[in-house]
Amino acid sequence: MPYSEYRPELMGSATLTPSGAVEAGSWQTFELVYTAGKFGIDDTGSLKIAMRFATDFGPVQFDDPAAPGYTTAVASNGAVLDLRWEFKRNIRPWSRALYIGIQKHFLAEGDTITIRFGDQSGGSKGVRVQTYCERVFEFKVFVDAIATYDYVTLPESPHINIVPGPPVTWRAVLPTLKRTGDAFRLSIKAEDAWGNPSNQVSQKVKLVASCPVEGLPAAAEFERGAFALVLEDLKLTEPGEVLIQVLNEAGAELCRTNTLSVQDDPTWLHYWGDLHGQSNETLGTNTAEEYFLFGRDRAFLDACSHQGNDFQMTQEFWADLNALTARMDEPGRFVAIPGYEWSANTAIGGDRNVFYRHEGRPMYRSSHAQIPDLSDEHTDGHNAHDLFEHLKDEDCVCWAHCGGRYANITYAHDGKLEASVEVHSSWGTFEWLLHDAFSKNYRVGVVCNSDGHKGRVGASFPGASFFGAYGGLTCYLASELSRDGIFEALRARRHYGTTGNRMYLDVRALPAGTAKRFERDPAEFDDPASEDVSELLVGDIAQVIDDDVELTVHVIGSAPIEKVDVYDGTDHLITHRAYGAEDLGTRIRLTFSGAEYRGRSRTTTWDGELEIDGNKIVEAKMFNNWNLDRGIQGQDERRVSWKAVTSGNYCGIDLWLEAADAGEITITTPHGRETLSVDAIGAEETIIDAEALERRFAVQRLPDTLEDCRAEFKVVCPVREEGDTRLYVRVQQIDGHRAWTSPIYLFR
Repeated sequence: MPYSEYRPELMGSATLTPSGAVEAGSWQTFELVYTAGKFGIDDTGSLKIAMRFATDFGPVQFDDPAAPGYTTAVASNGAVLDLRWEFKRNIRPWSRALYIGIQKHFLAEGDTITIRFGDQSGGSKGVRVQTYCERVFEFKVFVDAIATYDYVTLPESPHINIVPGPPVTWRAVLPTLKRTGDAFRLSIKAEDAWGNPSNQVSQKVKLVASCPVEGLPAAAEFERGAFALVLEDLKLTEPGEVLIQVLNEAGAELCRTNTLSVQDDPTWLHYWGDLHGQSNETLGTNTAEEYFLFGRDRAFLDACSHQGNDFQMTQEFWADLNALTARMDEPGRFVAIPGYEWSANTAIGGDRNVFYRHEGRPMYRSSHAQIPDLSDEHTDGHNAHDLFEHLKDEDCVCWAHCGGRYANITYAHDGKLEASVEVHSSWGTFEWLLHDAFSKNYRVGVVCNSDGHKGRVGASFPGASFFGAYGGLTCYLASELSRDGIFEALRARRHYGTTGNRMYLDVRALPAGTAKRFERDPAEFDDPASEDVSELLVGDIAQVIDDDVELTVHVIGSAPIEKVDVYDGTDHLITHRAYGAEDLGTRIRLTFSGAEYRGRSRTTTWDGELEIDGNKIVEAKMFNNWNLDRGIQGQDERRVSWKAVTSGNYCGIDLWLEAADAGEITITTPHGRETLSVDAIGAEETIIDAEALERRFAVQRLPDTLEDCRAEFKVVCPVREEGDTRLYVRVQQIDGHRAWTSPIYLFR
């Protein structure tokens, strides 16, 4: 760590009450007592009580004794203390810090400062604990004893163990595609209010399948202390589809699985992965081993990789990480892939994810910004061109990512290495990254991941922080669950991404004649292998002679399907809906979407209200809101108020009105105000543009209920005479989840 290492044992000590286990997201008061060491602290010296970047502990404030997060600090000798809550004014990963400046006096050895986070003496309910679990959550104490602003870390900082709360939401997961007769598993968990898998479950559950499943018991025991219930070696002996309901002992449904399709001879099988996140060795939470174990055992992933920021990753940790992925990789059960995030500034390329097929390869960093050992600095690639040059002979795959830094793929791209772009993560939704690729005529696939920092890879809730989206997942179409299988899918762009749910998607292009499909991109590789085929799958690149092709789309959602959009690049071709004008009811959907701009502070605030005149609101519900502090704040039959944010993704409110065709709705947001006649609202969105980056709000009418989780249709798509035709679909469920397929690239 780049802090001063001068005599930490002389800088004092700190204690914390309470310590031990504390429930995630609970309201508490913590008393931290710092005792000055041999040097004391000089006038204008200071302390910092720091927490990791990703934490949503707090908020901390000093002005209102009755409000949440009220925090006080008192010096035993009466010194005046200056308190500030700072973000990103401390060296990462300790980005959030309580600054305590000593003024008009000094501390001598043995003097104390008592800090009360969530001081309840004035009526505050306390401070909210971080909403996700962490075995060692530190109140990291830094001391500037000599008033040089050169901080020394105490040898030991106080800490707590943040544990899950009681179960609130149940979830059950099946694969999405298996061969007839092949074994599969059913995975069940119960999450607390903040999305942490709970170990406070003790009950029997009943299991009811939509068709006979060999090996499925009628009931199973969920034992206290366990974080999941997994039933192995289940089979369907006939082709078909199955979903399984999980019921309590009284017969009420706790949850149901996604649908599993079982086919006699599928060309490829489905494997689900989240290949992008990090642990506390860099900027995340919990250890790298705990990270992989969560992905495998609590998020039920098939594939996972660790993507720490390169400028924080020492050679020692890189070696440990490689040893860990080698140990965790278990073909047929779980694929662990070695890799890292090349984390350069956007001006010289921005974030790229690097995945190696084998352990033991070099890490070509963007810089050594937080690594004192410069012995391998000569291997750095300081811009994306340098990175691709370093990697050209490596057995690896890259993709472009938008996190704090967004990938500038118009600055640099290598089609041999950079196979895909990440359009969704916990940071939001970034379809514009795919559009950037189209603008440069790149042939890339689509992936979605979490970029999780909160120790929940594969099931990454945003908590109460500025992250406003649930982390994504990618479905890989592969011949087997192995590193070779996943890498071949990556290189062929044979995958689709979702915003975190597991839906079944099968999209194919059917030319009238045969098409020449290339194993690798002929624009990038000399004379790649090819074959004549009668159908093309997601990610394929093919030469065709036809004026048009038939696109077949088959979707089985994890919730009812709202719509499916078909695109050729940035050109919208059709919207498929499972309902018509005659099905529309009294349900009005208000949607917020977009971002401020491409960089870090992209989050848009949509806090607002609506009022209806000449009609009544029967019911109002928020959708795609992942933060318990946001959502609907108040409502009656005339008004609804809310808090909401978007960062390229979307969320909104559904209203069920008393009458379908009466009155007016006035919508007020920080980015515009609009009044609409209720009878003029139809199935097509009325869009109110709010400038910035695709920032807008929209209003449309929906059926009162949607129940169909399936969409199956065909559409004839013209093939461009010049350049690529880039066919892909975006699926949108009524609950707000989305999916994108990798484009099928066609050229004459």
